[in-house]
Amino acid sequence: MIDKENAKRLFDKYIQKLRITPAWDVKLEFVEDPAWRKTGDFKIDCDDRKAILLLNAVNPKQENLEEVIVHELMHIKMYPLDQVTESLITNCFEENSPASKFAYQQFFTTLEQTVEELTKCFLLEFGENKELSYGRCARNKSFNDLYEGLNNIK
Repeated sequence: MIDKENAKRLFDKYIQKLRITPAWDVKLEFVEDPAWRKTGDFKIDCDDRKAILLLNAVNPKQENLEEVIVHELMHIKMYPLDQVTESLITNCFEENSPASKFAYQQFFTTLEQTVEELTKCFLLEFGENKELSYGRCARNKSFNDLYEGLNNIK
């Protein structure tokens, strides 16, 4: 369970600090569904400049809620670039082609890495909790586990 009052306070702090408002209307909603697998996400209406930041109130996967809030708000800051890039992919590649799938995979991987790096920089400068979440690392296989058996190939 998350502290909703603290989450709301952090949300209010970062929509100001990231200069998302007043250009955007953004609200915070808590997801109470235990089956929801994400810690944070957002819904967006770019034409009307409205967004809803969704936070998992029941079983968040990340330890640092402040990091999740900043990460999701960074996606809103990056959304225009996201849409331009996605439009380029859909207009330059045949739908569901190997090239299209490759371009999407590369784009979304790079987008997530960029958003996360910006989040880390922002938290280092302004964060109350500068500890990063390592929840995904803990669930992943170790480097040695990933390559087990490959070193015996002759």
